[in-house]
Amino acid sequence: MSTPYDMIIIGAGLSGIGAACRYKMAFPDKVFAILEMRSDLGGTWDLFQYPGVRSDSDMLTLGYDFNPWDGDEFLASGKNIKDYIAKTATDFDIKKHIQFSTKVVSANFDTNDNFWTLTIQRGADVSQVKTRFILSCAGYYNYEQGHSPVFKNQGCFKGDIIHPQFWPEGYDHSNKNIVVVGSGATAVTLVPELAKTACHVTMLQRSPSYVLSLPSIDYVGNVVRFILPKKWAHRLNRRKNIALSRFMYQQAKNNPSRVKRTLRRKIQKVLGKDYPVDVHFNPRYNPWEQRLCIVPDNDLFSAIKEGKASIITDEVDHFTNMGVVLKSGQGLGADLIVTATGLNVVFAGNIAVTVEGHKVDLKNTFGYKGMMFSDIPNFISVFGYTNASWTLRADLISRYMVRLLDYMEIESLECVTPSAPEHMAARPWVDFEAGYLKRVMDDLPKQGDHAPWLNPQDYKYDLKSLLEAPIDDEALTFV
Repeated sequence: MSTPYDMIIIGAGLSGIGAACRYKMAFPDKVFAILEMRSDLGGTWDLFQYPGVRSDSDMLTLGYDFNPWDGDEFLASGKNIKDYIAKTATDFDIKKHIQFSTKVVSANFDTNDNFWTLTIQRGADVSQVKTRFILSCAGYYNYEQGHSPVFKNQGCFKGDIIHPQFWPEGYDHSNKNIVVVGSGATAVTLVPELAKTACHVTMLQRSPSYVLSLPSIDYVGNVVRFILPKKWAHRLNRRKNIALSRFMYQQAKNNPSRVKRTLRRKIQKVLGKDYPVDVHFNPRYNPWEQRLCIVPDNDLFSAIKEGKASIITDEVDHFTNMGVVLKSGQGLGADLIVTATGLNVVFAGNIAVTVEGHKVDLKNTFGYKGMMFSDIPNFISVFGYTNASWTLRADLISRYMVRLLDYMEIESLECVTPSAPEHMAARPWVDFEAGYLKRVMDDLPKQGDHAPWLNPQDYKYDLKSLLEAPIDDEALTFV
């Protein structure tokens, strides 16, 4: 077994590279590694290659505060985001710390020496490494399998069926009749992009989502960038975007009917008074109970208005050799069916965690400040925001990690373990109605009923909780 590490970061995506930069800036002499199961960095932005893949959060908050995004795009393409992550890794000399094609299978904590032993797999080779601390930046969904419900007679279809998570490189979708099954962020991204060269694209949705169009260029932000020095402009624009995001979310929670009317009115204005907005853009839930779908420059609505795309709100009854038949009896012919049916969520990389050889089931733990878990020592897992940019919370967690480790070094401490109060009421990990989370909510850690066992998904709350509150509180046991 090699010399123990001070820190192992699992995952070389947006969160992992950001955490590595924070760690290296704070502890330049510490020994750390990033273990990445894929052959390249980028995480989500390396995996997803479907047409039009882009962010659904603005880049000033999705990007790193310590290495600002300097592009003009408000919502950036997947390729540009990956290039940005790679450039950050180069600029901060992080790449030499990444071990690619390395999957973490399990982790066991030994209280005799306060070290983790990780079992890792590279191809057919299995080995072990030791580390004092683990930071999991493995994301929250299964990279190996998307959510793919099997439809009746699906095998009869003679065309192609593609899940966006595994889009074939170089696939030619031009001049095809395409049915995209789904209504979430992936679907509303795919439809206008496919429509550019397809014969026609139909978005088939079982139920609608809320959709909001925003400009692809932040014109106000660009004026600020022109007037002010670069660092000041970034700070001001980033604060502006955070404030606007929080305002929109709070308005949706406090005045859902008003926000719903506003979103409806905007869509009706673009598509015309005769378009059945109440059929295709009238969700069963209130705004922001699920994530709002953002589209740039009305691209989805423009494709519909120009006749290149359409929306049908119905359910698949069964497949035929030529397409699908809906519950209503309507048939849809297709050359290509894209199943934009969602993700399979796994937590903390789906690693088998044991303490002193005893299995720890994360679903039976409480989350300390939404990032550490009761009775699991020296372990932090990044889980970002469901209602704002993922990176906002990921970076707060990384900064908390630095505060925690700095405190432990000053006090000559080796181990920190959250301990939940007995008989504390358990609540779901997050208050969010998205199907991909509801399907697995029972398998996720729990929130408690009071601080610091809450995960409120609130940036202002987390600023105080993670960056200002004392490190040594009664919920943590230090050794």
